[in-house]
Amino acid sequence: MNIQTPTIRTVDDFLRWNEGREGRREFVRGRIVEMMTGGTEQHAELMLQVAFCLKSKLPVSDYIVTAADYAVRTPLGIRYPDVLVKPRSGETRRSLATNEAVLVAEILSPSSLATDFGEKAQEYTALDSLAHYLVLSQDEPRVWLWSRDEEGVFKRPEMIVGQDETVELAGLGIAITLAELYRGIA
Repeated sequence: MNIQTPTIRTVDDFLRWNEGREGRREFVRGRIVEMMTGGTEQHAELMLQVAFCLKSKLPVSDYIVTAADYAVRTPLGIRYPDVLVKPRSGETRRSLATNEAVLVAEILSPSSLATDFGEKAQEYTALDSLAHYLVLSQDEPRVWLWSRDEEGVFKRPEMIVGQDETVELAGLGIAITLAELYRGIA
């Protein structure tokens, strides 16, 4: 028996096709890319801790914080970041992806290192709405932060290391210590 899959040519085609499917995949440069599932306990815990810290510091009336299941539209397609912050806006609450990400966070794993620092960094920092791109080590309190400067240009990433250090998210008007982000993790 032949099983025909629908032709997926656009981001919207992909989002409709992908909705409710098991497994993880992204849509990049017109191709479906299978993603890692079954990450480490530390990865999962850090992802939730980052989301919790952001949610607890941001005004709930202004921002929505999601983890892993909500997509962001990039210049090359669709990505599912580990954590995403977007403004509460006119976008429908039933949308499958946002064009308005203000912060995207990815947690490193051995298989994602090159992608998180390479093509994802380029895609995310090309978003007009994005103020911060944050990459976190799951092994130690170490983060890399890309932030827009006053002229709206992303600076080179700043590496922040150690429990006593602070991540300044000026675009959101908050700061988070690495001790908060890594509480009970590293």
